[in-house]
Amino acid sequence: MRLIFLAFVSLFALGFSAAEHPNVVIFLTDDQGWGDLSSNGNTNLATPNIDSIGEQGTTLDNFYVCAVCAPTRAEFLTGRYHPRTGVSGVSEGQGRINPDEILIPEVFKANGYATGAFGKWHNGTQSPCHPNDRGFDEFYGFTSGHWGAYFSPPLDHNKEKIKGNGYVVDDFTDHAIEFIKTNRNQPFFCYVPYNTPHSPMIIDDQWFDKFVDTDPKMKFHDKKRENINMTRAALAMVENIDWNVGRILTTLEELELTGDTIVLFFSDNGPNSYRWNGGMKGRKGTIDEGGLRSPFVIQWPNHITKGNTVETVNSGIDLLPTLAELAGIDLDAALTEIGKKRSVEAGKIDGRSFAGLLTGEQKELPPRTLYTAWRTKISIRTDQFRLDNDGALYDITKDRGQTTDVSDQYPELAEELRAAAAEFRAESETCFQKYAVRPFAVGYDTSTTLPARDGLPHGPSLTRSSKAPNNSFFENWKSTEDSITFDIEVAQGGEYEAIVFYTCRVGDVGATIRLSQEDGSGTEAKVSESFDPPFYDNSKERMENSHYIVKDFKPLELGQLTLEAGHQTLRLTAPEIIGEEAIDVHSIELIRSGN
Repeated sequence: MRLIFLAFVSLFALGFSAAEHPNVVIFLTDDQGWGDLSSNGNTNLATPNIDSIGEQGTTLDNFYVCAVCAPTRAEFLTGRYHPRTGVSGVSEGQGRINPDEILIPEVFKANGYATGAFGKWHNGTQSPCHPNDRGFDEFYGFTSGHWGAYFSPPLDHNKEKIKGNGYVVDDFTDHAIEFIKTNRNQPFFCYVPYNTPHSPMIIDDQWFDKFVDTDPKMKFHDKKRENINMTRAALAMVENIDWNVGRILTTLEELELTGDTIVLFFSDNGPNSYRWNGGMKGRKGTIDEGGLRSPFVIQWPNHITKGNTVETVNSGIDLLPTLAELAGIDLDAALTEIGKKRSVEAGKIDGRSFAGLLTGEQKELPPRTLYTAWRTKISIRTDQFRLDNDGALYDITKDRGQTTDVSDQYPELAEELRAAAAEFRAESETCFQKYAVRPFAVGYDTSTTLPARDGLPHGPSLTRSSKAPNNSFFENWKSTEDSITFDIEVAQGGEYEAIVFYTCRVGDVGATIRLSQEDGSGTEAKVSESFDPPFYDNSKERMENSHYIVKDFKPLELGQLTLEAGHQTLRLTAPEIIGEEAIDVHSIELIRSGN
C-alpha cells in the first residue's frame, strides 16, 4: 500500500492525475521485417492479432529503426540516436547504454507507473546497465543479444538465475500477463521484447507443420538468394508471435483495460534472411530501405484514430516523446527531476512526438531528416527521399527498391544531404571512439557475472563456441599459453569470492584454473570433478548446421580475490593442464564479501 501511495504522490507532484495516465504495452520483435505481416500484403502467413491493432488504431507506414537490434533498442529507450548513448554494436559489450542516459521506463516509473520487461534486453548485463537498474521493477528474460536455446533455457528473473518454462516467447508472454494482472489497479508500462524470429530458427511442430511442405507463394524478388526453409521457419515463428500478442490483447479485454491501454507493435530491424519484403532493397544489417523500415501499429480506443494510416516518416527515437505526450507526462520536467535525483544531466532528445498524427489533431509534421548509422555507414531518410551510404539519392515514394539514382534531378538536395551525412558520420565516429574503451562494471551489486561473451580470448588454441559472441562459451583450451581477459571497473573495492562456471570431460579432470590481477595476485583451484553434460536438444532447429550450441555449466569455487576500486584487467589462466584440454568456460561470478 505504501508503494502505491508513493507512486501517486509522484503523479501529483508533476501535476497530473492518475486518470490521465493510460497503461502502455509495447511489443518489439527481433528480426521481423516489414513484410512479415499479412496486413502488409504477405499472403504466406496470417497475423490477425497484430493486424487488429492497426485496424482498431493507426498504422505508421514509414516507421524506421536501425540496421541491427541493440542500436534500435537504445534509440527507443532513450529517444536519442544510438551513437550518442554509447551503443556502437551488438556484441562484446557494444550494446550497453551509458549509465548517465535516462530511459523511458525511468520516466514512466517517476510518474507512478509499475514497469516490467519480459524478453530480450541487449543493452547491458552488469549493474548499473541491467534492466532492473534502468527503471524496470520487474524483469524476466535474458540480457544477451542472442540466445541459443528456446525451450526452458537459463534465464534472468530480477538478477536471479532461473530456468525458463517452455518455449521462450510463450514463457515471456505468461509473465507479461501475470504482470498486467498484478498491476491492473494502477498504471503500468509493460515492455515485451520478443527474441524471435531471430535465429536459431527453433520453433515447435505445432507452428512449423503448417509450413514444412509448402512453397511460399510470395518470395524475395531475387529468388536465388532466398533460403526457403529459413523462410518457412520465420513464418512459423511470426505466427507464434501473433498468437502470443493475441493472448495479451485478450487479457486486456478480460480485465476491461483495453480502453485504458496504449498498445503498439514494431520490430528492431529488417528481416534476418532474404524473403518477401515488399520489393525493398536490403535486409537486416543494411542501411537500405529493407533493412530499416519496420512494421508499426498502435491503438488506444477513443483516443487514437481508428483505421488510419500515417505516411509521415517517423522513427524509434520518436517513441519516448510520443508516449510521454499520450500519457500526459511532461517529458522535460520528468527528465529534469530524474536527472537531479541521479546527479546526471539528461541528454537532448533527438526524437519528436507524433502524438498529434495519431489523435488526428495534426495532419502533418514539419519536414525533417532522419539519420541511420551502422558502424561507418550512414543513410538518410526524408519524407520523400533516401540517400544511401554511397551518396546515391532515391525517391522512395516511387522506388522502394532503390533502382534509380535521381541525384541528377535534385543536385542541390543531393549535395545538401551528402554534407549532412558526412557531418553525422564524423560525429558518430567520434562517439564510437569516445566509448571504445568501456570496462565492465563489477561491485555495483553483491554479485556480478562476467559471461564469456564479455571476455577476450588469447593464445594458440582457445576459441569461442559460436561465431556469435553473444551466445558463446570458450572451448578448445589446450595450451597453458591460453587465457581469457576481462576489462573491468570495480565500483567498490574489497574481498570477492570468485567462481568460474565450467564443463570438463572425465579425462581432463585435474587442471588448475587461476584468476589473477595485473599485479600477479590471484586465486586458483583444481578441477576435481568432471561435468560433461549433453548439449540442449536442438531437434526443433529448422536450419542445418546451426552455430548455436548450448549446455549447462557447473560452478568451481576459485577462492577469495582482493579487488581495489578502479579500472583493471582480470585474467583467467590454466597453469596446469592434465588431459587434452583444461575446461570450457561459460562465465565468472564475483560475489562481494561482507553482505
